[in-house]
Amino acid sequence: MQSLTRNSFLTCYEWFHEVVGGKDVILRHTSALECLELFVGYLHEKEIDVYAREKGEYENINYYIVDTFNGIDIVRKGSLLCTSVYQTFNDMLSKYGTPEENTIDEQSLIEGLSGYYFSNNESFDGLYIRPENKAHFEKFKEWAIEYYDES
Repeated sequence: MQSLTRNSFLTCYEWFHEVVGGKDVILRHTSALECLELFVGYLHEKEIDVYAREKGEYENINYYIVDTFNGIDIVRKGSLLCTSVYQTFNDMLSKYGTPEENTIDEQSLIEGLSGYYFSNNESFDGLYIRPENKAHFEKFKEWAIEYYDES
């Protein structure tokens, strides 16, 4: 396995473009939030999270294997595919409170929700949260609204 680190690039977008651009993967979770510019990322490298149909060549990518990309709402940013805002938040919220909970990054989720809130005139209108994720959303929503007041 090989590894191409974030430290070799000026931005996360450049790193994503080089490592997964044009490949048969979809950025997800924190990586999607970074691509969608709802999370600024970390100073030090984190792994890249993707949906994929098979495991790839890089060891610093978390490949979440799916049989098909059907049913995954995506957006294209240049050569990159990433989950839509709706898909990203619902994917992350659906993991909260489950055995896979440690696979979500609460910091990026809260900052992403906060970015959405403030870029939409201090409103979550237009953000569809699936019914099964509403309770978790309500918890994170308050933290997101207060995020920039406390940081």
